[in-house]
Amino acid sequence: MNSVRRPAEGAVVCIGETMAALAPAPSRSLETAEQLRVSVAGAESNVAMYLAELGVPVSWLSALGDDALGRRVRAAVGAAGVDVDGVRHDPERPTGLLVKEPVGGRTRVHYYRGNSAASALGPEVLGDDRLRSATLVHLTGITPALSPSCRSLVSQALGVPPGDRRHAISFDVNHRPALWPPGTAATVLRNLADRADIVFVGLDEAQELWDADLEPSDVRALLPHPRVLVVKDGGRAATAFGAAGESTTVPALRTQVVEPVGAGDAFAAGFLAGLLRGGDARRALRLGHITAASALKVTGDHGPLPDRARIEELLDLPSHEWAARRGDH
Repeated sequence: MNSVRRPAEGAVVCIGETMAALAPAPSRSLETAEQLRVSVAGAESNVAMYLAELGVPVSWLSALGDDALGRRVRAAVGAAGVDVDGVRHDPERPTGLLVKEPVGGRTRVHYYRGNSAASALGPEVLGDDRLRSATLVHLTGITPALSPSCRSLVSQALGVPPGDRRHAISFDVNHRPALWPPGTAATVLRNLADRADIVFVGLDEAQELWDADLEPSDVRALLPHPRVLVVKDGGRAATAFGAAGESTTVPALRTQVVEPVGAGDAFAAGFLAGLLRGGDARRALRLGHITAASALKVTGDHGPLPDRARIEELLDLPSHEWAARRGDH
């Protein structure tokens, strides 16, 4: 994908809400479990933590409550190697909460984030000094669903014409139907995504949002302006479309799925790290799949990556060996 202008290696800033997450032990019911595991859950901080683990300097900007859960979230994200100095603690609003409910082999997610500290974020976040030196800013479609001020934040970030931006902007559509009033998400998310430089969208969510019969090439027709569009087709493959009409498809690693939550964020981090390293679309897609496979094998949002030597070995596999490889690293 030679026509893609890749960002040089440098700092990334991820902006968005992270919540405390509660979940029963595997195979236990939320109704009967006597203990719940506490972790953190946030699309943008998931991306930030994986980028840090992949050796990319990264900051996370957000707001948390001035409460125990907020301090726990901040410490967990910071412990992963992410710069959290730009995260503020709101004395008036709480840290958002997410509760996972295992139901029949799937996980139902309940949000308790109304009036959360992060829902009060607005365009003022874009004045943070970290954005002045950033190579890339990462946003998702979750943030504009949280409040009018959050939508203004994302809209203003994407309002600068691409040629005038100091940094590239990546945008993961990350459609969360429960967060949107009926009938509003499709238009807003399409308009925002089409203004970004790098866009991630699952084929299933594109079909849910825009047309049940869409194929990956149809999604590109709906979002023609991003320099790079990545369409993820679940556990089958991902396709990257470049600015000159070219495309690259890489099959996903086959792996046992413990829980799919967080895999899309992991994929985005891997793909972005691949581009920041100067890799081509094929290697970036492979690194996305490797990172996603790590998330799929754990009940939390963040799983351990293979060591660097193993990652390089997987990236260098001939295509036929990659296609036959299981995601057990």
